[in-house]
Amino acid sequence: MPPVRFLTSLAQALSTMSLYSPGHPARERAVDMSYERLDELLADAPTAQFSFLGRDVVFGHRAMRDLSDWEWGERLAQAGVQRLELKRVTREEYGAFLDDVLARLAPMAESTSTARPERPTAIRFGAVGVRGMRDEAAGTALPTATISYGLVEEAATVRWMHSEVEDRGLLPLAEAEAVVRSLSVAMHEEGGVVLPLLQLREFDEYTTTHSLNVSVLAMALAEFLGLGTKDVRAYGVAGLLHDLGKVRIPKEILTKPGKLSDEEWAVMRRHPVDGARMILEGDRNLELAAAVAYEHHVMLDGGGYPGMHYCRECHQASRLVHICDVYDALRTNRPYRDAWEPERTLEYIEAKSGTEFDPDLVRAFTAMMRRWERRPAVLAPEEGPGAPATEAVATTPAPGAGDGSAAPAAAPAASAGGEGT
Repeated sequence: MPPVRFLTSLAQALSTMSLYSPGHPARERAVDMSYERLDELLADAPTAQFSFLGRDVVFGHRAMRDLSDWEWGERLAQAGVQRLELKRVTREEYGAFLDDVLARLAPMAESTSTARPERPTAIRFGAVGVRGMRDEAAGTALPTATISYGLVEEAATVRWMHSEVEDRGLLPLAEAEAVVRSLSVAMHEEGGVVLPLLQLREFDEYTTTHSLNVSVLAMALAEFLGLGTKDVRAYGVAGLLHDLGKVRIPKEILTKPGKLSDEEWAVMRRHPVDGARMILEGDRNLELAAAVAYEHHVMLDGGGYPGMHYCRECHQASRLVHICDVYDALRTNRPYRDAWEPERTLEYIEAKSGTEFDPDLVRAFTAMMRRWERRPAVLAPEEGPGAPATEAVATTPAPGAGDGSAAPAAAPAASAGGEGT
């Protein structure tokens, strides 16, 4: 299989290059062999694209099961080579590309090359999403960077995902899974659970920051409930994609500061159906995410939207994401109201327990949030106006914070489309 043979030759070439100096026969033979495998790979297509997500390897949009747990996939991802796009290049250009990758794999070691040529534009690599890719229209190289825990790259990747869906009708599943993996690592980097929640600065970024926050909250609650790692990640992907249908909503409706008209509200209410359809068309293995996209505005008592033709219980993931969706919406500054304080938000969710929200999930969510003291923290913020800031919810017990119920809060003020839209 050409993709497997190429990646195997790539790993062999990099291993050999790390042992021998430039010009050594063994090194040159390894590069020649890998170059031949590249030629074989590109025999039937002008471009080949790989994604390295930990130990998962994706070729195009297809997972390569023959390379599951391939150690080099994890090494490349950690070195910032999460996405690799190859086209036909000369042997010299390919050697320069291998030198560049080798330098990333061993940044503290002395380069075995006396002078490394500039990376050719025909081979592009970098962090998953648009990082490290060259803007061919502008002719300028974008900076490469691995995903950091400031959520800057994750936010950029989510914006890119939305543009891909809107412009090309393609859902980049590899990127969605990579973002969720990165969020999961960020949540556990201190040995406990830390919830890195983005704080909105520009409302135009609401869909991006909201998607990331709901993904974090959904994974935290799923883990709090004792679900396994696979299910936690699946809930995270569902949370990340729950509002995907909003890419079809005109910006002037999404950012309108006043109440929506009946016509605008009808457009807004279409996003669950649109989102579910786009997810199902994108990959048949995302039935759970599609169900959540469709059901996340359906209330426990059957209210909400889209309307059900017959009464049935929504999936647990949908009921869970619904709570996380409303919590983050109420905690965010909107054009028509200021953000609510955490306790007021939890009280509102408790007041709607049994009608809008699943009571068992409400108890778990409020216990989880009240158990952790909120410690504001800036996690590698991006400089410049409109850059996302972050805050963290950490596992430090708050003095006097119990799990008991609080008095119900007043219902939220009238808004453009309601909370959690």
